[in-house]
Amino acid sequence: MSSSPRHDTMEPMSDTATPDAAGAPEAETHPSGADPTEAHPAKPLLIRAADGEQLARPPVWFMRQAGRSLPEYRALRAGNSMLQACRTPELVTEITLQPVRRHGVDAAIFFSDIVVPLVAVGVDIEIVPGTGPVVAEPIRRAADLARLRPLEPADVPDIAESVQRLVGELNGVPLIGFAGAPYTLASYLIEGGPSRDHARTKALMYSEPAVWHDLLDRLAGISAGFLRVQLAAGAAAVQLFDSWAGSLSAADYAEYVLPHSRTVFAALADHDVPKIHFGVGTGELLELMRSAGASVVGVDWRTPLDVAAARIGGRTPVQGNLDPAVLLADWPVVERAVRQVVEAGRRCPGHIFNLGHGVLPETDPDVLSRVVELIHSL
Repeated sequence: MSSSPRHDTMEPMSDTATPDAAGAPEAETHPSGADPTEAHPAKPLLIRAADGEQLARPPVWFMRQAGRSLPEYRALRAGNSMLQACRTPELVTEITLQPVRRHGVDAAIFFSDIVVPLVAVGVDIEIVPGTGPVVAEPIRRAADLARLRPLEPADVPDIAESVQRLVGELNGVPLIGFAGAPYTLASYLIEGGPSRDHARTKALMYSEPAVWHDLLDRLAGISAGFLRVQLAAGAAAVQLFDSWAGSLSAADYAEYVLPHSRTVFAALADHDVPKIHFGVGTGELLELMRSAGASVVGVDWRTPLDVAAARIGGRTPVQGNLDPAVLLADWPVVERAVRQVVEAGRRCPGHIFNLGHGVLPETDPDVLSRVVELIHSL
C-alpha cells in the first residue's frame, strides 16, 4: 500500500495549519475579503467572484490549506487520529482557523475528510497515516449495499456544531463546506483503499451496472446529506470533490457518474450559495462536471483557466489553478506563475484563485502567505 498515491480525500487533508498573522496584508483588516473600494464591501469577494462579478483582484484560498504544511497543525494533531480530529469540534475549529490567521486567505475550508460521513453511517474505515482510508470490508456485491444506510443529521451533530463555531469565529470570512462525490467515494469503498488504476471500480461499473448505480445513488444521498448539514449550520459555499473522476473517459463519466453527481447538486437547490465542483485530470470532463449543477468549476493545473472557461461555455466562473509543485520553486518562479494564473483568470467570467490540487506537505507556509500578499496587492 505504501506505493499508492497520496490520500486525496479531504480538502483540508490530514496534516498542518498555523495561527499567526505575520505577512498578512493590510487589506486583511477586512476579514471577509471584501474590498472597501469596491461597490459591495459587505459581500465577500469569494461570493462575488462565484457570482461572476469582475473584480480588481481574485479572492484566494488553497485546497488543503488547513493541514499538512503547517507546523501548528502537526502540533495540534499529535496524539489524535485523523478521524478523532475530524469529529472533535474544538480541534476542527482551531485547525480550520489556523491558515486564515497565518495566510490571510479570503475563505476557510472546513477541516474534515470525505470518508467522515461513511464512517458516520457505520462503514468500518481507518485512515492509515501515509496510506489513506482503508476499508475493512470493501463493497463489491449487491449484498454489500445493505451496509450503506442514509445519513441523518443526528449521525453528525459534531459537524453541525463545528460549522456553527466556525461561523461565529470567522468574523465574516466565508466558510466552504465540502463532501466527496459519489464516484470517488465508490472507488475507495470498492478498492478497499487508494488505487492507481481504479481497476476493481471500473470492473464493477462495467460488469454490474445495476449494482453500480444503486451504490452511487446511495452515496449521492450520503454526500448530499453531509453537505446539507454544513449548509444548515451556516456554511457560505460548498465544494464537491471528485478527485478520481479523471480516470474516466467522457462517455463513461456521462453514463455512470454524471447522473449521481447531479443528484447531489439537485439536493442543494434550495440553498442559494456557490457550489464548486472539482476533480483532478478532468480537462476533458469540465463541461460535464458543470452540467452536474455546479455554479463554479474547479480546474487543475493541466488546463489553462481561460481555455477551461471556454470549454464550459464562457459563462461559468472558474477556480484554480496554480500547480502545487510551483510553490517549491524559487520566489521569482512562483511570482511569475501566480501572475500568469491571475491574468488568465481575468479573461474568465469570474475567478477564484486556488491551486490546481492540494497544498503539498513539504510546502513552506511562508510562501503561501507571500502568494496571498501578492494577490491582494494586484
